[in-house]
Amino acid sequence: MIFRMNEAHLLLRRRVLRRFRTSPTVSCKGAAQRLGVPDTSPILDHVVIDVRDRMDEAARVFARLGFQLTPRGYHTLGSTNHLAMFATDYLELLGFAERGANRPELAPFPVGLNGLVFKTADAEATHAQANLARLPILPVQAFSRPVSLDGANRDARFRTTRLDPAKVPMGRVYFCEHLTPELVWRPEWQRHPNGARAISRVVVATEDPQHTAELFRGLFGQSAVASRDGSCMVDAGSARIELMAPASVAEELGDAAAEAAGRHEYLVGFELKVESVANTRELLHDIPGLRVQPHRLIVPASAAFNTTLVFAEAR
Repeated sequence: MIFRMNEAHLLLRRRVLRRFRTSPTVSCKGAAQRLGVPDTSPILDHVVIDVRDRMDEAARVFARLGFQLTPRGYHTLGSTNHLAMFATDYLELLGFAERGANRPELAPFPVGLNGLVFKTADAEATHAQANLARLPILPVQAFSRPVSLDGANRDARFRTTRLDPAKVPMGRVYFCEHLTPELVWRPEWQRHPNGARAISRVVVATEDPQHTAELFRGLFGQSAVASRDGSCMVDAGSARIELMAPASVAEELGDAAAEAAGRHEYLVGFELKVESVANTRELLHDIPGLRVQPHRLIVPASAAFNTTLVFAEAR
């Protein structure tokens, strides 16, 4: 049977391809001007929660939170994962393989939300342009994982290019090119008991939102970042990346926020659009620390691998 991508993802994929063009590199002081990365505006691909050697536990926790997870995947890089697929983006639970293999670049990060990933139509070109622009970009990695469909194994293939995490304190920020999206976005994996349909917001805690925003201005141009009430926002397709001071995070989320674990800049959590907050509340009513607010629910980071989850009704 030939799989056809759902309409929302197909339209977004075409949008990425239309936007992919090489813009001239600009020599400038600072990163606030266009630096020549080929994708002219950001589109969120997925977020990554590191679960390290606790993959079995993580799968149980997120299934209890109402996510339908894909079967466990085994990367050629030595890691394992489960995905919660949405319309055009997804959540990845990433851990170490049972047989002792691991990825050294994951070691410095604590359990929690550590990956922020944007779409690209060509990882090699994204890397070349970012390199010319003197951004801290690492070489392209090509890898795969087997996917079993209708009794046959096929390889889901990817190419990624990452910003150097030693120079980007918030976590692993990178671009992902899907060579086989039909093996990732499948309708049978996009229906979740909690009603989640899309990632609508990602929260980053930073002591200096304007300084952190320079990364996104450098990647995507001055107009990619907006400022409001001391925070900075980056529209990324159907999602918004919000850079907030720790005090603002604490004011909104209180003790539901992720632990800083000694970091001055880190990914706190993300918000999901759901079909009905009432239905989601019925499913999650016995989650410890669940906060019920008008039009949204907050699952504390203590109940979700140091990641705050917000379920909000689509408007």
